[in-house]
This record gives sequence, structure tokens and C-alpha cells, in this order.
Amino acid sequence: MRLVSYQGRTVSRAAAVRDGQYVDLHAADSSLSVSLKGILALGPDGLRRAGAAAIRGEPIGAGDVSLLAPIPDPQKVICVGLNYADHARESGAKPPAEPVLFAKFPTSVIGHEQPILLPRESSEVDYEAELVVVIGTGGRNIEAANALAHVAGYCCGHDVSARDWQLRKPGGQWLLGKSFDTFAPFGPELVTADEIPDPGNLRIALRLNGATMQDSNTNQLIFPIAELIAYVSRVCTLVPGDVIFTGTPSGVGFARKPPVFLKEGDVVEVEIEHVGTLRNPVKAAPQ
Repeated sequence: MRLVSYQGRTVSRAAAVRDGQYVDLHAADSSLSVSLKGILALGPDGLRRAGAAAIRGEPIGAGDVSLLAPIPDPQKVICVGLNYADHARESGAKPPAEPVLFAKFPTSVIGHEQPILLPRESSEVDYEAELVVVIGTGGRNIEAANALAHVAGYCCGHDVSARDWQLRKPGGQWLLGKSFDTFAPFGPELVTADEIPDPGNLRIALRLNGATMQDSNTNQLIFPIAELIAYVSRVCTLVPGDVIFTGTPSGVGFARKPPVFLKEGDVVEVEIEHVGTLRNPVKAAPQ
């Protein structure tokens, strides 16, 4: 099943994708939450009921829907650095012995076709294609052997990074360099976990204005998804709707010679096998 969030009149609403159209899940089953995060909070039964509602509900024309990120308001946006061996090498770093974690503010989240805004404060805004994991069943101290059972589904993600802030500010401003508004696009759909039997073997690519800049496979992850969930949950309780950006492969802009950074008018696409294609135009932030 493929699920989205779209902008309703006053709040975001959850819908399922059916034959290229969208079925509002609350309209089809009023016992379901209007939000996708609320449906995930019901556990596996919520997704089962959403599937039933998707079959019987009346479709909305795709042209009438403005998509948001599948989870527009995650409590936590957790990110993993240096999680592909080739990216670690191009960054001049040794592959880490344990996951390198950082976060983005939830205000950085945007969805498919929404613009990435280039801040006036940075001149080195970089791209990073990533597979995003959406937590369905929360927990603390989750065992790696059971961790994938806590996953609701997967999305295409783009970890936008202001490299001058991340790498050259005093002490390295990883949090701020990664958290400018619009710096966490993901979507367009949440593909439920049952449709992705092996998230550790998916082709992942990024195109900038049609040119392929990154092309790899999630089988190159240093720390697989189950290990990441187990590691994070040793520190904090994961809740439904939390998202994990799992790392990016080689080919990022700052490692190229000469470097390639995003500029106004660019269009960036992240494509992941069996998951979809996330597309975002790039614009200058308004004055």
C-alpha cells in the first residue's frame, strides 16, 4: 500500500494511492484519524483498516491534491552520517565503528514538488539522496532481530546540507547546517514495509537537472536499518511517525572537483527502486 499526506482545508489529511488517484482514509472510515501519524499510532490494525478503507473509498482526482511530506510533523527527524563506505572515503573519513547520528529540526520537512529554499546565510548548499524509514510501532531498547517489525514503511529522502555551516563554523554546526527550513524533503509516498521485502537491496540515485550525480544501492550501507533502529532506541523512545534518514552514497557535491552546489533554478530528483521518485525545485529564499 502507498500512503500520502495532503493539504486539507485546515489540516493535513491521510490518503491511500489507488490507480493513480487518492482515497481520503478518514472520509472512507470515520473511525480512522485524519492524519497518517494518527493512523500509524493505531499499530498494525491501523494499517489494516487503512487498506480496507482504500479499497472502498471514493477517489479524489490527483489534480485536486497538494501533497505534503508523508509525515508532515514528525516528532523526531533522525539522520545517519557516513553510512555508505564510498561516501566515507570521498569525505576523507574512515568508516565509523558505530553509527554517526545527528538530527534535523522538524521545521525542515517538506514534501514532493515543494521548493528547497537556498538561505542567504549559505553559499554551499549540497544534495544527498537517502532512503527514509518511517517508524510505525514505537519502542525503547528494540532488539535488532525484531527491529524491522517496527517499520511502517519507506520513502525517498533528500538530506540537504549547508556545508559551510556544517564543516567550517566553529565546532562544526551539524545541527544548524542540516536544519535550515526546507532541508528535509521526503516522499512523495510512504510505501508500506510489506511491499519492500528487502530494504537492504534497493538502487538509489540522485539526478540534478537530469544528470545522474549519485548512483548506488542500499546494500552498501555500513549499518543496516535494523541496527540503526536498535542503536537509536537505546537512547530515546521511538514513536509512530518518527523518521530516520539512513545515509547517502558517494557523489555528493562538496566532494567533486570542482564542487557542485545547488543554485536557483535547479531541479533535484531522488529515485529509489520500488519506492518512487521525489522531485524538488530549488529557489532562493525570499528576502
